[in-house]
Amino acid sequence: MRVGVFLNYIGLGANLMHLSYCHEIAKVFGPITLITLAKNLDQALEDDPLINEIKIFKKNKNITDILKISSDLKKLKLDKIFIYYPSARLYSAAKIAGINQVFCYPIFKKKKLHLVKAAKDFTCKHLNLVDCKTETTIQINQEKINDTKKYFDNNKCNLVIGAGSSGPDTRWGEENFSNLLNELNKEGEFFFFIQAGPDQMDISKKIINKIEKKNCMDLSNFSVREIVPFFAMCDMYVGNDSFMHHVTSQSQKPSIVLLINSPRAYTDYSKNYHRIIPHNANINNIDHKFLYSPNSISVDVVKNKVLELKSN
Repeated sequence: MRVGVFLNYIGLGANLMHLSYCHEIAKVFGPITLITLAKNLDQALEDDPLINEIKIFKKNKNITDILKISSDLKKLKLDKIFIYYPSARLYSAAKIAGINQVFCYPIFKKKKLHLVKAAKDFTCKHLNLVDCKTETTIQINQEKINDTKKYFDNNKCNLVIGAGSSGPDTRWGEENFSNLLNELNKEGEFFFFIQAGPDQMDISKKIINKIEKKNCMDLSNFSVREIVPFFAMCDMYVGNDSFMHHVTSQSQKPSIVLLINSPRAYTDYSKNYHRIIPHNANINNIDHKFLYSPNSISVDVVKNKVLELKSN
């Protein structure tokens, strides 16, 4: 039986936080075909034995897209598909493609959709499970691990610094990060891997230029395939809400995420998250509408959390 999972999300992070449910389905039916809108997800998950293939579709927004999606789905020759999104277009496209069993989120429940709760309930319902895990383990082959080890010093605390993100309203800012790293360097032996992405390299460069001790490496120009092992092997993640922390948290590493204007749902699924929110904010009310200032989270608060986790 050929089984597909459709993750109708563009962001790598939103896709990776659904990985556990993909694994649950694969445990029942065998390795799945994963369909996504995230252009680099294939690089992030290419070593996963529970994923047979990854197909990247273009974003679908209009009713006229149904026939194109249907044509693409038909080529996959699926017997069953699980659509992790409330979409009449995708449901109709799957039916037109002749897929025998089509399971989709309730079409009219898109408003205030909690990604973790919705995905867990959907998976349990259609696999007849009483409960299921919301996090899993990112799979990375040993060759990649060995190639990356040379960059790590086991005598130091190796931190991935997530300085970039998809939107400016979720970024803590170069000055805060550089101040944090300089403060941490006064407290012990650290090494910092700075990641902001190829289109945000100015962010990582500004941070590194302000670090008094030259113990940084810029990962921003690396491909997703190349950087995922860094995230999995680090001692800790510290940074904005970005796809990187979905790798570190699902590599069983502590992940300090600064929720400036990001909803809590993106970090609700893993025990490895340590969330820091703006002073006097309510975590249940934080979303992209609030527009808290980056300085609403102090450097001292983040530094103390890093030192606390480092000592554990």
